Amino acid sequence: MPISKLRPTKRAGAAIAAVVAASIGGYVLLPGGGKVPAPVALAMETLVQPWEGRELRAYHDRLAKPPVWTICDGDTDNVRPGMVETPAGCDRRLITRLVRDFYQPLTRCIAGFEARPIAWQAMMTSLGYNVGVAATCRSTAARLGRAGQYRASCEAATAFNRAGGKVLIGLQRRREMGDATRIGEGELCVTGLE
Repeated sequence: MPISKLRPTKRAGAAIAAVVAASIGGYVLLPGGGKVPAPVALAMETLVQPWEGRELRAYHDRLAKPPVWTICDGDTDNVRPGMVETPAGCDRRLITRLVRDFYQPLTRCIAGFEARPIAWQAMMTSLGYNVGVAATCRSTAARLGRAGQYRASCEAATAFNRAGGKVLIGLQRRREMGDATRIGEGELCVTGLE
């Protein structure tokens, strides 16, 4: 049996603690008055924004199969060539999409999703944003999470490390232990189980 590369870290623990401390009734208030479920705030701040990067001009993502127009933090929803967005507009797009198109569908495909560990929910939300909610709901990571096997679920999610049929080091780092400046999904996930 292979030894998992995933391990808890202080930096992931600090990220989780910051979101938990900022949450009221399971929600985090955002600048401008909006509120989102704490796992969405954790996914947005710790996983999605750092790994996706932000582009204010629409670009053609050729790694995607088929290629797709993308803007902001990897958003592909209703993006057209020549489109330009503001930082505030990108924030709104990301919050809306994470809640409406990823977190809420995960609550429907994984019974009791909202009651599961916050870091696991954040990892699954980020995974859904990156690979699609349908693939996430059908994944071994979701099946194991439904069974309460969260550590095994964190590890199973690391299998989503390919684009265009090839393992990409950036995706591998995103799914596992991150890099010097960014927390990895697996790293956050297992830290939240400690």
